[in-house]
Formats: sequence, C-alpha cells, structure tokens
Amino acid sequence: MKHRLTAHDDEPVKGLPAPLPVGETLLWQGAPETRALAMRAYGVRAVLIYFACVVALRVAEASTGEFAGWAGVLPTLALAAIAVAILAGLAWLNARETLYTLTDQRLVLRFGVALPMTVNIPLGKIEAADLRQHRDGTGDIAFRLARPERVSWLVFWPHVRPWHWGQPQPCLRGVREPERIAALLRQAVAADTGTSVA
Repeated sequence: MKHRLTAHDDEPVKGLPAPLPVGETLLWQGAPETRALAMRAYGVRAVLIYFACVVALRVAEASTGEFAGWAGVLPTLALAAIAVAILAGLAWLNARETLYTLTDQRLVLRFGVALPMTVNIPLGKIEAADLRQHRDGTGDIAFRLARPERVSWLVFWPHVRPWHWGQPQPCLRGVREPERIAALLRQAVAADTGTSVA
C-alpha cells in the first residue's frame, strides 16, 4: 500500500513539532469534523439558503411565464453545486490537515493547507474558555488569552472564534465531545496554574 506524502510526515509525534519533553503528558488529540467546518466556518449552509431562494424565485417566474422556461433554473443549480463543492472541498482539506493537541502544559494547534504551521499556547496564557455546542453533536471551544498575548485572525482562520476581530480568540472548531474536551482543559489549566478557567 502506497504511503501518501504530507507536510507532516517529519513530525516526531503526530501533531507536535518535537517529542514531548520528559514530564509532559498527552491528554487529548482531535480534529474538526469536516461537515461542521463546512457548514459553520465555510458558510455552506448560507450558500445553500441563498441558492434555494434564487431557485425558488426562478421557479416562480417560470410558472407565471415571466421567465424563459424551466431550463433557466439549470444554470443556477449548476452554479450552486460548484460553489458548494468548492467550499466543502476546502473544509475537507482543512479538517484533514488540522490536529488539535492538549497536554498537561500546553495546547497545540497544527493547521494550514498551503502554509502548514504549528502554534503552542501554554496553559498559563489561557485566561478563559467558552464552549458553544451545536445540534450536530460538535462544538467550538474558544480561548481568551491573557494580555498582551494576541493571535492574528487572518493567520488562524478558521481556527478562531467567529466575529471577534478586535481581540481574536483561538478556537477548537467543530470537535466531537466538546463537553469532555472542555472539562479536560479546565482540569489541565487548574493543575498547571492553580487557577480555574471560566
């Protein structure tokens, strides 16, 4: 069986740029769900709603004779299919190349399709964490970093909390079992810093 070469083949430990130091323990690793990323980060749901409205309008026009036949609906459907396929493909690539790692000392985000990068966030720099659960069983866990620490919204997207441009917050997007992960994080921060994360 052929091995697929990736940008992460040289990782000594999957998801980490170097082996874990002595005394550091791996607590959890996970990645975003492709569907969750596609729907919420890449806006597939919004695109589907938009095209559904356009198709409904075209169908209404066709039924009243104000539109040049039902054939005019087909280009709109084709455009919708192309747009959704592109966005879903980007979400799949991003989910495939992303790995979140929680240890008892840090949170590591490895992400990036064209420009892979790995970011270490020491647990002591996490001031607060917000959990948002979704109906599909996934959730987002956003982190507010202690000042003056900052991240670039553009560099981290889509692994940032939506609509927080002024003070971007790194975010574990579309992860399964978000409550369990949030609990692990709270315990790890408390053990590492002696303080609790709200």
